[in-house]
Amino acid sequence: MTPDVSVVICVYNGADTLADSLRAVTQQSLARERYEVLVVDDGSTDDSARIASQFDVQLLQRPHRGLAAAKNAGWQAARGEWVAFTDDDCGPTRQWLRFLRQAVEPNPPDERVLGAAGRTVGYPSPMAVPRYVELTGGFNTDRHLQHPTYPYAPSGNTMYRRAALAAVNGLDERYGSYEGCDLHTRLRRVCGGAFHYEPRAVVLHRHYTTWREYFRQQLAYGRGLAQFMWHYRSEVPWSSWHELRAWGRVLALGAAALAPVTGDDGLLRRGDFVRHLALRVGFCATYFSRRERRRW
Repeated sequence: MTPDVSVVICVYNGADTLADSLRAVTQQSLARERYEVLVVDDGSTDDSARIASQFDVQLLQRPHRGLAAAKNAGWQAARGEWVAFTDDDCGPTRQWLRFLRQAVEPNPPDERVLGAAGRTVGYPSPMAVPRYVELTGGFNTDRHLQHPTYPYAPSGNTMYRRAALAAVNGLDERYGSYEGCDLHTRLRRVCGGAFHYEPRAVVLHRHYTTWREYFRQQLAYGRGLAQFMWHYRSEVPWSSWHELRAWGRVLALGAAALAPVTGDDGLLRRGDFVRHLALRVGFCATYFSRRERRRW
């Protein structure tokens, strides 16, 4: 029986969390024969491949080429009409796949559907960084989908029609991050169709727990944002003047973070400064790089 849905999980040295993710994905309420699970091991040097081989999944091993390339390998090997993506540090709830699949059923019957996305929330944690991410809605799918020009869904909880992925040649492998936003933009423009938000399709995500880890994550996001903006430079022009104003905001946030404020307000001030500082450092190192610009 050909599966209706293919779940793609990409992993790179994710042995600490992969088993929990695969337990959640392989025990969905959707009938098991209706979906397959593909794990793409992107050149891991830890036990990720061995862990994946212990589950009822198809394991694809490949040299390390980055997340976008790994996702392309996954959906290209998929047999389902629909391809759902989640991550090796995520734990989909038991009803996740059933609700996503219901969300892409045409309603009305003649509706053309591109895909759907669910709600991503953090695992409960007493640490400051996960609380900051939840307070600011860093993974709030509904907020990201409301962007007036470039709506997208965080890629750990999305489903797309496989034929649509093929029509745009999948993800752009030049991206270090922001590949999900670029993919969603091209899918909307080339294929069109309704994209639904289903809040009952919940995925739990392990947020980083230290400011150092969070800074590195936001640094990578800054690089990806620069790549995205250079790719779409005719639509979102950026200049040295724009960059100076952005750095002015960082300085203002830094001053606010030094104020003697405690509780969530103090946490928000500190987190905002760390996030915007990291984004700007990553953005500048990429957007104004001649070598990087030649890639686009």
